[in-house]
Amino acid sequence: MEEKKLELIEQISKVFMHYGIKSVTMDDLANRLGISKKTLYVHFKDKKDMVRQMVIAKTQRDAAFCMTAKEESENAIAAFLTITSYVLKKIREVHPSVFFDMQKYHNDAWQILEEHRVVFIQQLLKDNMVRGMKEGIYRDDLNLEIMPRLFIGRFDRAFDPKTFPPTEFSFEEVFNEMLIFHLRGLANEKGLKYLQERLNKEVND
Repeated sequence: MEEKKLELIEQISKVFMHYGIKSVTMDDLANRLGISKKTLYVHFKDKKDMVRQMVIAKTQRDAAFCMTAKEESENAIAAFLTITSYVLKKIREVHPSVFFDMQKYHNDAWQILEEHRVVFIQQLLKDNMVRGMKEGIYRDDLNLEIMPRLFIGRFDRAFDPKTFPPTEFSFEEVFNEMLIFHLRGLANEKGLKYLQERLNKEVND
């Protein structure tokens, strides 16, 4: 995807993430971005195509970040914490209606997001577990098929307003408790010691 178009998609994404998808019209986008509607239609067939391309760009960008984090982190726990911190930051930027709008009105884009989650994220979690076991900081009896699915399932539940009413729990609080719970389930004694040192350092920094 050409750089100019990627920049435009990034600008469009910021508008959608802030205001939601359904509530923003093509006229709104053009006005907010300071461009003509004609310019938008040069790059996108319609709003559905725009949202689909936005999701493709987002999943590619997120995947690139995750791969870099894997390579640059000192071990599996550090990689896990770096990636989940990035995920939390991105979620904070999303308007609450975005996922609902995408599911209901932009099924093609939603399916791309779901495939990314099921295929890429699941494999990322599995690779992290294999790495942690090789490094001697995760338990050596982990089920590589079940544990990634459990984490994704818990992640979905963290969004459930019936389980965690927004008036009682912040998503950040639930998310952080979930990821620490997951890591403690993966780590052996050596890994738990490293995890605690990392958490203590973050508190003191």
